Amino acid sequence: MKTAFIFSGQGAQYAGMGKELYDNFECVKEVFDKADSVLDFKVTDMCFGEDERLNETEYTQPALLTMSYGVCRLMEEKGLKADYVAGLSLGEYSAHVASGTMSFEDAVKLVRKRGKFMTEAVPKGEGAMCAVLNLGADKIQEACDEVAEIGRCMIANYNAPGQIVIAGDKAAVEKASELVVEKGARRAVMLNVSGPFHTSLLKPAAEKLAEELEKIDLNDMKIPVITNLTAQVVEDKSQVKDILTKQVMNPVKWEQSVKNMIELGVDTFVEMGPGKTLSSFVKKAAKEVGADVSIYNVEDLKTLEKTLGGLGL
Repeated sequence: MKTAFIFSGQGAQYAGMGKELYDNFECVKEVFDKADSVLDFKVTDMCFGEDERLNETEYTQPALLTMSYGVCRLMEEKGLKADYVAGLSLGEYSAHVASGTMSFEDAVKLVRKRGKFMTEAVPKGEGAMCAVLNLGADKIQEACDEVAEIGRCMIANYNAPGQIVIAGDKAAVEKASELVVEKGARRAVMLNVSGPFHTSLLKPAAEKLAEELEKIDLNDMKIPVITNLTAQVVEDKSQVKDILTKQVMNPVKWEQSVKNMIELGVDTFVEMGPGKTLSSFVKKAAKEVGADVSIYNVEDLKTLEKTLGGLGL
């Protein structure tokens, strides 16, 4: 058995996430309490209460990282070891913490700034993202090219077979969302996000992020990390800062990352953090390549028990 730990991205958050595990496991509590001590707001209050800021990017990102890494610590304590780690967008930072590339303290402060930079890069209301269902990348790219006179529009996420996200200037994305349906897409769904993430419009955020990354010391990776940028294993810690800088303004190759992990022999995927979105993406990618894989997620006591039982732990 080869196992991959996979980590949730933005959009998976919900009020109350992590509360059951925080109340029942000291290692999870330690992670949340550490976040509370190094940030200028209490992640515990934000995750466990009804705080509207949980859906604001600069707060969402540290909250999700905290929840995801808390689950990771718990699974390691239960005896599960990862052969590979990967995360969607923000989740790639959780993967690096799990691998030991960067400390949790550094990462949680960094993603707070990353969220702020991403929000500031494009004024609110000027950018948009849209999920396109059941249409090939070539046809989607055609639609993006056809709206060039209106504004910038490009592929931002290759999530899974049959789900690609486009992003860019709002008017251009809205027009492209109409065109992809005309070209045969089953649906085009505008996403409730604060900006056109993973596009060239995020270049200002990438430049500020690069400056912050320079202030952080990185360690050798203990577990191979698959990056969104290339869908390949990161070879050396010296590449990490450049990859994470480019990652914020380039497409997320999640589908390709999953398929690569399957090629590397991964047959067990465990999603760490809120929701099952990545699990559904893995299922679709595995089905397309005819791979028989086991998929689990851990976010509360019920899913923990089911996962431990399934893995024989």
